[in-house]
Amino acid sequence: MSQPTPGTPSLLRAINDRAALRVLLDRGPLTRPELGALTGLSKPTASQLLLRLQEAGLVVLDGIREGLPGRTAELYRINAGAAHVAALDVTRDRVEVAVADLTGSVVGTSVLPTPGRTRGDVVDKVRTALADAWPHAVNRVVIGIQGAVDPGTGRLGYAAHIPGWHIPDLVQTLSAGVGTPVDVENDVNLVALAERAHGGHQDFVLLWVDSGIGSAIVLGGRLHRGATGGAGEVGYMPAVGAPTARDVGKRVDHGFQALVGGPAVLRLLRARGIRGTSAPQAVERAVQIAADGGRHAEEAAEGLREIARRLAMGLASITAVLDPDVIVLAGGMPLAGGETLLAMTERELHALTLPRPPLRLSAVEGNPVLAGALHLGLGVVRDEVFGSTVHGG
Repeated sequence: MSQPTPGTPSLLRAINDRAALRVLLDRGPLTRPELGALTGLSKPTASQLLLRLQEAGLVVLDGIREGLPGRTAELYRINAGAAHVAALDVTRDRVEVAVADLTGSVVGTSVLPTPGRTRGDVVDKVRTALADAWPHAVNRVVIGIQGAVDPGTGRLGYAAHIPGWHIPDLVQTLSAGVGTPVDVENDVNLVALAERAHGGHQDFVLLWVDSGIGSAIVLGGRLHRGATGGAGEVGYMPAVGAPTARDVGKRVDHGFQALVGGPAVLRLLRARGIRGTSAPQAVERAVQIAADGGRHAEEAAEGLREIARRLAMGLASITAVLDPDVIVLAGGMPLAGGETLLAMTERELHALTLPRPPLRLSAVEGNPVLAGALHLGLGVVRDEVFGSTVHGG
């Protein structure tokens, strides 16, 4: 596709087309006069634009609006089926898929076991998961995984617990095997992108706390990935009171993970008589017991305070280095702990650090990894599709 030359009619058409498509995406369906008013285009220009976008398959009629003075007005909307994006959330146990159309509406989902150990298994299982969710072509695939691709080597790192994905040129191999562009992104980074879109924060640290620990850093609205893609891999960050890799080995829980990862929290609460099949469930029960004020209320409250102290210990190191505007807590444990655990953690953190950033719970509903992957993929695909009406000057 040739690019419009600055100052030519094709450049103006490209600007108008993108503006109109964005307005239709955000405010549609709209009549031609409404579109013209919102974009500042004259009636003839708006008419020509809508015809051009219809011919390109990006805009379709959406009925008529009656009951207004004068003639009935035709309504126009984005052609949702003009493009599709697939998001995958890959863990050790399963691959969850969501496919969205150009408007962002989810049109297909699936859940399948995690891919196996060979290169063919990874590509085949990804194709199978996609086909199970949406048996049609997609324009882009974004995969969230508990690891990070090193831009220098093309290999997945920080993911020894997920077999089958440690192959050369992972992104290129998947793109070739799936037959469409594929991005592979750290899952917590994707959660941060979803949080940025929903919460509006531009400078923040997101801490994910569940069975594992991870964080993401957004500065000036931009995600910071680090030289090897490992920025935010704080699970094994050395922390006071926790064993180090030198003590126990790199493949054994150490550092921040050993303080407040899922197994550590379960042990901590079970020692106080609070049980659960998972750390989030145990945390939720502790909050309930503490709030009820019964015989075990103080033990439950002390368990929560200890979790808050441990969280604050890791957050203090992050805060001292980055001094973020806000810290967002996400994942099963913070959400299970709710405002009770959040307030405790904030108090403990502010007692340790000179900067005193507020703590907030994540505002993203549903699976935040899929939400972030769809947000990332739709941003790229919309830019591509919305520029497809330009065919040179």
